[in-house]
Amino acid sequence: MLNNIDNLSKLIDKKIKLIDFGKEPSSLYDPLYYILSLGGKRIRPLLALLAHSLYKDNSDGIVKPALAVEVFHNFTLMHDDIMDKAPLRRGNTTVHEKWNLNTAILSGDVMLIKAYELLMHVENDKLKKIMMAFNKCATLVCEGQQLDMDFETRDEVSEDEYIEMIKLKTAVLLGFSLELGGIIGDASDQDCEALRNFGINIGIGFQLKDDLLDVYADQSKFGKQLGGDIISNKKTLLLIEALHLADANMKQELNKWIAQKKFEPTKKVKAIMKIYDQLEIRKIAEQKMNDYFEKGLDYLSFISASKPRVGALKTFTQNLINRES
Repeated sequence: MLNNIDNLSKLIDKKIKLIDFGKEPSSLYDPLYYILSLGGKRIRPLLALLAHSLYKDNSDGIVKPALAVEVFHNFTLMHDDIMDKAPLRRGNTTVHEKWNLNTAILSGDVMLIKAYELLMHVENDKLKKIMMAFNKCATLVCEGQQLDMDFETRDEVSEDEYIEMIKLKTAVLLGFSLELGGIIGDASDQDCEALRNFGINIGIGFQLKDDLLDVYADQSKFGKQLGGDIISNKKTLLLIEALHLADANMKQELNKWIAQKKFEPTKKVKAIMKIYDQLEIRKIAEQKMNDYFEKGLDYLSFISASKPRVGALKTFTQNLINRES
């Protein structure tokens, strides 16, 4: 039974290295190999394979579609980094910084095309269903990214609006990854829906955890600029809650830092973290995060697969929940 996490991870890493995107012009294709070589947790293809292993004893038919999800995910990262003007990705120089803006845009476009190419390696009777589900998911991801950018120009964003944004931008792709594994594994429609809802809720939880790690992580383990969300005035749950709970003096201090165009990044991060600590924002965000993790894990009880197989998926998820980077 292929539900051993280490074996699945090794399989994914091996197959990613074998993807042939193209060679010439090298300036177009090298960025694709580069961003995938930076590693990452490969959560999405792992979830697809784990969902598939709930119903099947081998990986036949799932590996290439699972790789498609990882390629698509990296396409979104490449373009997100451009929009966010991010200098680092997984502790390394981002594609638009290492090459240039236009190359990063075009290389990202090729990654999207290659994702579709990989996704088409499914049985004909499942192709339409999978493509329609993927197209819906990909559109929602774009909607989420647009909302994220829209929030940058707004003075106020509610908690509900923020949760909806991260659901679309981040969580629906985890939901699709699990649904994909279920569809290819011949799971029932009810199981596929439960897998998708499981993925969406834990996906929201993971993004809330990333928000927390951006501020409170150990820099040596994080791989990204610590406090980057604070520096860029990103309207995360932490900032939204702080603005909501702050008294007049704290709100004035927060708005002062948000409005400043020139500042010392370390000083800004330290000042806003002090307000977060006074308001116990970390505790509030952790509670909200854990609520979504609990809600997501509850959906596993609706899945008809054997308990040991569901247990492997649950264990993998709980290990991710407990990560520190």
